[in-house]
Amino acid sequence: MSLTSAEVEKVSLLARLMLSSEEIDSMTSQLGKIVDYVDQLSSLNTDDVEPLAHAVELVNVLADDEVRPSLPRDEALSQAPNRDDESYLVPPVLGD
Repeated sequence: MSLTSAEVEKVSLLARLMLSSEEIDSMTSQLGKIVDYVDQLSSLNTDDVEPLAHAVELVNVLADDEVRPSLPRDEALSQAPNRDDESYLVPPVLGD
């Protein structure tokens, strides 16, 4: 399966790329080779292959949640440029 210049031009417009005619010709050739390479996968027998969400097995790398005491309020607010007795003070983002 090869790509046409019109297909590459359409994809470039969708990607908001301004390609010259020389670049479109070059991309047509390069992308055509990639599509042909990927198309080789269709010749493989995958009847006994179970579908996967990922090519490699993923392992949870996050630690278990543990209940621990939090920072004291004064320590947590000590570096705040603007604060009151219990919270950070920030400028309004939606107006008054």
